[in-house]
Amino acid sequence: MKLDLKDDLRRSIEEDIKKSFNLKGHKQNSKKYPVISECPVCHHDLEVVQLVCNHCSTEIKGQFTLSKFNYLDTEKLYFIEVFVKNRGNIKAIEKEMGYSYPTIKKMLDDVVVGLGYQLDGKEEKEEKEVKVDETPDTSRVEILEKIDKGEITPEEAAELLAKLK
Repeated sequence: MKLDLKDDLRRSIEEDIKKSFNLKGHKQNSKKYPVISECPVCHHDLEVVQLVCNHCSTEIKGQFTLSKFNYLDTEKLYFIEVFVKNRGNIKAIEKEMGYSYPTIKKMLDDVVVGLGYQLDGKEEKEEKEVKVDETPDTSRVEILEKIDKGEITPEEAAELLAKLK
């Protein structure tokens, strides 16, 4: 089951925001919302500028930073939750999410990049290199199998197939 929650979450948040504010911008109810990091209108980063104590109503205004995790989309946050819950056990993650090892590895790489880190260059190059037999028929079959397993993208497969001709 693949998750495509980002658009659904964005729409839901936009609707909740519209419902909770009247035309003058005054809050109508006290329902709490999750912190969002992206503007639902223009999709640029949002900035936290006010904190309020629910107990004594103290207000602190300024420019506050969000965690790196606040900038990840819902699918990546869900993956992190499953990853931590399963203590990084790839087999358990595969079973829970219903994805293959290469897909889980790619999702982990996407989270690493999403947090602002770079992947090890050697690792990326090794993943991109696809070894195939010299026989064109066998190579085509191997390339198609690698697409099916999620080891390479269709674009990478097209490049490899073009090299065989």
